Amino acid sequence: MENALDFLLEQSKERENQAVMALGQARTELDNYYRQLSQIEQYRLDYCQQLVERGQSGLTASQYTHLNRFLTSLDETLAKQKQAETHFKHQVENCEQHWMETRKQRRSYEWLMEKKHNERLRLQEKREQKVMDEFSTLQYARRLSQGNDFS
Repeated sequence: MENALDFLLEQSKERENQAVMALGQARTELDNYYRQLSQIEQYRLDYCQQLVERGQSGLTASQYTHLNRFLTSLDETLAKQKQAETHFKHQVENCEQHWMETRKQRRSYEWLMEKKHNERLRLQEKREQKVMDEFSTLQYARRLSQGNDFS
């Protein structure tokens, strides 16, 4: 039974380690997503600033249309990026939940092993106490029998 519990505990520790690594990966991907989103937003802001500066010096209708199309394209890219946020957040949440489940399972095995260990200690102490009681009873019986021999 103990070997089986040891095996199960080792397996649960391995699953927990894998869950921790997956959670770290999911958090890294979410951070990278936010970093990329921030870069696109900054690029859009810079581009708008350039558009304003060019507009002050004069733009043809064709140039304005081209620049405006590009700005619209950036806005569409940002909208798609923002839709992806839900995916990355769900990944992190799912990984956190999986990690907590694996941790709970590992802790259950550890608790069970500790319970078994404490039970073995209690039984060993009980056996030792029984031996000590029997020894005391034998010594008492010997003293009685030795006392009777001299009478």
